[in-house]
Amino acid sequence: MSDKGKTRLVVAGAGLIGQAHIRRVLDEPGADLVGIVDPVPKIREQADILGVAWAPDLSAMLDRVAADGVVVALPNQFHFQSGMELLRRGLPMLMEKPVCDTVEEGCAFADAAEKAGVAVLVGHHHRHGTVMRQAKAVIEAGRLGRITAVHAFSWFLKPQDYFEGVGEWRRKPGGGPVLINLIHVIDDLRNLCGEIESVQAMASSAARGFPVEDTVGIVLRFANGAVGTIALSDATAGPWSWELTSGENRAYPKSGESCYFVTGMEGALSVPRGEFWRHGGAEAWWAPLHAERAVVAEQDAWTLRINSDPLTNEMHHFCDVVRGEAKPLIDARDGTRTLAVTLAVREAATTGRVVSLS
Repeated sequence: MSDKGKTRLVVAGAGLIGQAHIRRVLDEPGADLVGIVDPVPKIREQADILGVAWAPDLSAMLDRVAADGVVVALPNQFHFQSGMELLRRGLPMLMEKPVCDTVEEGCAFADAAEKAGVAVLVGHHHRHGTVMRQAKAVIEAGRLGRITAVHAFSWFLKPQDYFEGVGEWRRKPGGGPVLINLIHVIDDLRNLCGEIESVQAMASSAARGFPVEDTVGIVLRFANGAVGTIALSDATAGPWSWELTSGENRAYPKSGESCYFVTGMEGALSVPRGEFWRHGGAEAWWAPLHAERAVVAEQDAWTLRINSDPLTNEMHHFCDVVRGEAKPLIDARDGTRTLAVTLAVREAATTGRVVSLS
């Protein structure tokens, strides 16, 4: 800890999400930004302006500064290597999603983290938002009864320049909505409805004609017997995606709609609108349906002192984790399960087979 009693943090990787983390560290009352890792010259200029250390690679940074924790926002292929180095140094980390590039790396990383006793928080930031916490509380309170089905819309329209210039890699396999966007939806559904045991999928690239998919239909079977469906596309002018419905990121226009629908034998819930539906009598579908806004009956102290920005909440939680005051909301093992389901969707869409998760 610093002389001021603040948590000393390094941010490794200063791209789009890295810059978002840098802003949250600077705004976090309990943290000090002590270094930025990125080989790009303009990031060195940024570090000089902020008055913090700069290094082109993580090892060089950690040899120079005393840090209590590290935010890893490097490209996916560097997550495993960086994570293992931080484990060797005994440094807690906030590892951006996906936790690693492959399931094999994720499992090895989770094993090593548990053996070393070093905390790893994986950056699935939706879990830190008020909307998701309240939806999960409604489901866990049993208001829906036994969960039977869930549906998720993830429809949005990426602009043409997203695929041009430095973004041309997004035209190729690996640059589509499955590996870039779907992982958020998978983690949300796992968080709300439990583990997923098998997936089926069908993909199309007809809208843009690129080698990479633009539209995917997905069927999930949950371990509790529920069945889920996901409609995913980055070539649709629709209002139903997390970014457009939740209002958590003000860069996106808010539609006011819902994108997730969870139903059980006693009720149904829309997310993020939070509408709870139920029949008014034992005669089921003959009985009138009643709707109400879903309200969490009891908010804990953590909920009362956070705001609506999940990344800010995530950074506050990470500081608690570094200080040993909290356990990671989603650790390396949990993050690897989300990665495994996401990669299984790609395999199912490619092979046409049902892919089971172990």
